[in-house]
Amino acid sequence: MDRRTLLKSSGWLLGGLTLGNLASGVARASQNTQTANSIASVLPIPTKQQPLLLNFNENSLGMSSKAQQAIVHALPQAFRYPDAAREQLIEKIAESHKLKAQNISLGNGSSESIQAVVQMAIYQAQKAGQKIQVIVPDPTFNYAELYAKALGVAVIKVPLNDKLAFDIDAMKKCADEFPGVSIIYLCNPNNPTATITPAEKIEPWIKAASERTLFLLDEAYAEFVTDSHFRSGIELIKQEFKNVVVTRTFSKIYALAGLRIGYAVAHPDIISQVEAFVSLDNTNTASAVAALASLEDKTFLTISRTSVETSRKIVTNALDKLGLEYLPSQANFIFHKVPGEVKVYQDRMKEYHVFVGREFPPAVGWNRLTLGTPEEMTTFVSVLNEFRAKGWV
Repeated sequence: MDRRTLLKSSGWLLGGLTLGNLASGVARASQNTQTANSIASVLPIPTKQQPLLLNFNENSLGMSSKAQQAIVHALPQAFRYPDAAREQLIEKIAESHKLKAQNISLGNGSSESIQAVVQMAIYQAQKAGQKIQVIVPDPTFNYAELYAKALGVAVIKVPLNDKLAFDIDAMKKCADEFPGVSIIYLCNPNNPTATITPAEKIEPWIKAASERTLFLLDEAYAEFVTDSHFRSGIELIKQEFKNVVVTRTFSKIYALAGLRIGYAVAHPDIISQVEAFVSLDNTNTASAVAALASLEDKTFLTISRTSVETSRKIVTNALDKLGLEYLPSQANFIFHKVPGEVKVYQDRMKEYHVFVGREFPPAVGWNRLTLGTPEEMTTFVSVLNEFRAKGWV
């Protein structure tokens, strides 16, 4: 069940750290055990009315206070179209990546940007009388797949390898053997595994690929990455490559999921084609000014990263003690093994008013856990320990 169909309990806003008390802990972020102990006395208690939502990779820290203030300040002018704020945001995003405004296309979340890129490539191929396919790793975030299928385009799913990493060679083979255009969708870090694909695995393929191959790199979680083997596809765009599009979002690190704001980055020639497939006036005033304020709030960016890093350590320490396998996370969630059936584990967690992710076949036996605030994750760990005492994990 995806986030569009799950009935969420009303009244849940934020059960985590305030910006103030987390900011005071930024300087000592490495002292994760002490942090966990210091918040133990203020742990949120999940209830039916206010469950612990650890299933959709939302950032329960909440948006920057400056982003909130920007929205309030902009409300009196919300009867005007948001053209000025939209233009400012495009300029600011371009500046942050050392690119030009012509390299940026705003989307209603990165979801719309993904949809527009897929539709654009399919239209261009069909207009030229070429066959087209979409190649995706399996499992991964499935929006590119859904958009392609809705247009009757074949989707080739390439299973992850035995290390639950992308099988780049197999994906490349599918593209090379196809007599037409291939859209290669790569979510990096991948969702649901939270792992990265190193630049040395991706870049040589992109650089050597024929003009019949378009790479759609979904970097929704890139701002959380600390692994030096990761390099954004934006660097290739700076080198004038026209066969790569990168999508980013403000939903994750900036906690603006409910405002729906994201963007695509590509060569200006590609962006001009993508723009034909995005909705007119797709950016509202609130999301534009909140995104602008978020980009300018460097302190919040540090706080958001530190919150996730602290939460990750709380969870991995617990998983280590319980002997539960997990993958190295470079995002705001963890992919971990669950003894027995994942659905049973998920349902039992719901009985405790804790919502965790579903199973992602063909990765059977693994569960995706969103990293909430350190307080929330300490609560989750207490529930997990109770499950161990009952013999459930």
